[in-house]
Amino acid sequence: MSLVMTFCTLIVQVLCLPLHLLDVVGLYKLYKRVIPCFLFRLSKLYNKKMYDTKQELFTSLSKFKLPGQQLTILEIGCGTGSNFHFYPSGSKVICTDNNVHFAKYLHRNMQENPHVTYDKFVETSAEEMRSFEGSCVDVVVCTLVLCSVDNVSKTLKEVRRILRPGGAFFFLEHVAAEPSSWTYFFQHVLKPVCYYIGDGCEVTRATWTHLEAAGFSDLKLRHMKAPLIFFNKPHIMGYGIK
Repeated sequence: MSLVMTFCTLIVQVLCLPLHLLDVVGLYKLYKRVIPCFLFRLSKLYNKKMYDTKQELFTSLSKFKLPGQQLTILEIGCGTGSNFHFYPSGSKVICTDNNVHFAKYLHRNMQENPHVTYDKFVETSAEEMRSFEGSCVDVVVCTLVLCSVDNVSKTLKEVRRILRPGGAFFFLEHVAAEPSSWTYFFQHVLKPVCYYIGDGCEVTRATWTHLEAAGFSDLKLRHMKAPLIFFNKPHIMGYGIK
């Protein structure tokens, strides 16, 4: 199957050649202005399919609220703000993303979710969040983001730095399938397309290995099959405690 997979991937790479050229000459950056509109609509479909999963995951957020204090959540790669609906009432939310063009949709979702307090938006990469002091938040949230960061290990190191002792990192990510499966075959073949459509998405990342090596004192990680298109079914969810 590996030879067939390599051949099919090569064909897809050739078909994506115009996109590669746009990226090389810098014109692909214009896509940064377009993708927020696309992801705003896609995130609504994703939330509909994954509503129960997100509700189950984020129910545990309140466990990390310190007595008598407001729960402070920092969301990495907040995108359009599709997670706000699931946050506990009264939470303070800090948002980061490396694409400032999400702001329009981010503000729309904040207006639709007045049960949380919107603190600020910071344009920054997940690997370099130096505008935040160490141990400054109770919870860090990251959904469908670790597939597209440049360096997963460095991102998780920053997460642990920002979390207060006893705070938690919540994640929900699509991941690579079993290498011998047909799902992995199509993930690998469609990888070039997903990279451009998903703004840098790497569909064959074994993200759980980075989480297991990140140094959390306790890691609650579960593999699951999401009710999505076949090559995007493999997911992981859970949280790690600093």
